[in-house]
Amino acid sequence: MRRWASETFYASLAYVAASFLTFQVLMPLQNVFFPAYPSYASLLFLPHGVRVLSAWLLGWRAIFALLPGVAIVFALVGGWDVLLPSRLLAITIAVTTVPAVFYVCKALGWDLFPRVDRKPCWLCVMGVGIITSVLVSVLTNMAFGSATAEYIAYLIGDISGLFFLMLGLYFAFRFAERRN
Repeated sequence: MRRWASETFYASLAYVAASFLTFQVLMPLQNVFFPAYPSYASLLFLPHGVRVLSAWLLGWRAIFALLPGVAIVFALVGGWDVLLPSRLLAITIAVTTVPAVFYVCKALGWDLFPRVDRKPCWLCVMGVGIITSVLVSVLTNMAFGSATAEYIAYLIGDISGLFFLMLGLYFAFRFAERRN
């Protein structure tokens, strides 16, 4: 029980923090540099990286660990509209797609989950992130009935967000390793 609560707290906190950074810092910058861009989607969506890394580390437990954070972000962004069927479907898509793809890969003989006896395949994790970005983009935009431009914005945002989050973590871990 304690492990579950800890995983939920940290995964949801990371998701909310990444969302805050995306919506309060990166989106205003995006609007300055691309004022004519009609989409409300972020071109650097860090929460997708949190979803991918949480699913990679936690497996199916990531669904429950991320659910509170995803629900909080949807409620903060959409208010009471979070209870609309399309929003509830989008929340479900957001928390289930990435773990599902990791388990499909495992069923196909490509187990990417971390183990102590091997180094992580970061390129593989990025590949799963790209695949899930496509799936999440298509499914979420179908749920919302969005225009084609939104699909592309979601793809760009998810992939770039995952890449820059992983890059940031790489440098943070290297820095921490050198300090020790």
